[in-house]
Amino acid sequence: MRVAVFNTKAYDRLYLGAGQEHELCFIEAHLNAQTAPLAAGHDAVCCFVNDTLDEPVLSQLAECGITLIAMRCAGFNNVDLLAAKRLGLSVCRVPEYSPYSVAEHAVALILDLNRHIHRAFNRVREQDYSLDGLLGFDLHGKTVGVVGSGKIGRGFARIMNGFGCRVIVSDPVVNDEMAAMATYVSAERLWAESDIISLHCPLLPATRHLINAATIAQMKPGVMLINTSRGALIDTLDVIGGLKSGQIGYLGLDVYEEEGDLFFDNLSGTIIQDDVFARLTTFPNVLVTGHQAFFTHEALAEIARVTGENLNAFARGERSGPSFVV
Repeated sequence: MRVAVFNTKAYDRLYLGAGQEHELCFIEAHLNAQTAPLAAGHDAVCCFVNDTLDEPVLSQLAECGITLIAMRCAGFNNVDLLAAKRLGLSVCRVPEYSPYSVAEHAVALILDLNRHIHRAFNRVREQDYSLDGLLGFDLHGKTVGVVGSGKIGRGFARIMNGFGCRVIVSDPVVNDEMAAMATYVSAERLWAESDIISLHCPLLPATRHLINAATIAQMKPGVMLINTSRGALIDTLDVIGGLKSGQIGYLGLDVYEEEGDLFFDNLSGTIIQDDVFARLTTFPNVLVTGHQAFFTHEALAEIARVTGENLNAFARGERSGPSFVV
């Protein structure tokens, strides 16, 4: 098959291109209504989390002869699945790649925020070795709330157990492995008891803006909030309000609700037009990374492997399995 791979960087070409049986055409541009015609002459498109796959774009792809949307990520909330099904487009994804990469990054955000590593690094570069403003706290004995008990949530809980934390978890579905190392509680109890809250749940209608003014008010004053899952789990304006009041003492984000126009690109020579994001980055107790939690060698290799298997399965006429959502 001929595959148009949109929104590509050098690392995508390196990993996806290794050992592929299909003809891959790497396109740097994001997929959207303006770039969709570039898919003409291909059988499939391969896309990422910040590509646009709404009904108008899918209609253009179908007109170009595309029959498969191969997402090289776990999330597919940016794909209009109903429109894809109506247009006869199959959609597949990478259900999992490396749960360790994301879980470990969440822990890295906690350690950096707690011990002010990035601030200390900048001070030392200026030969300022003072410790004022760098006071942290022991993780040992703290209560860590995990929202979601999938593979990433379980990996995160396992690490925090290693620090000697008390781990509690909220999830409508109880997982036996998680239950062996954490205590399942209601969401309300998790908000109230946690010193640190880390989000590891999917973005669904029920979880959209899960973190909002009402839930923030139930949390401990000075709580640390970590999100390496999906940006829209958090109402950013409400979180800014929590930061201003001091109810949120630390915020670590690897994802942002409106990240599509920001992350994965070098915007150092431009003026950021997103005033909410710009405000967020002014707080000294906020740490933002640009959706890099997944970014390890092991994860990229697994993404490439599963994407290749999905393309092979589709070429054989297979349209089912855990990777196929339409």
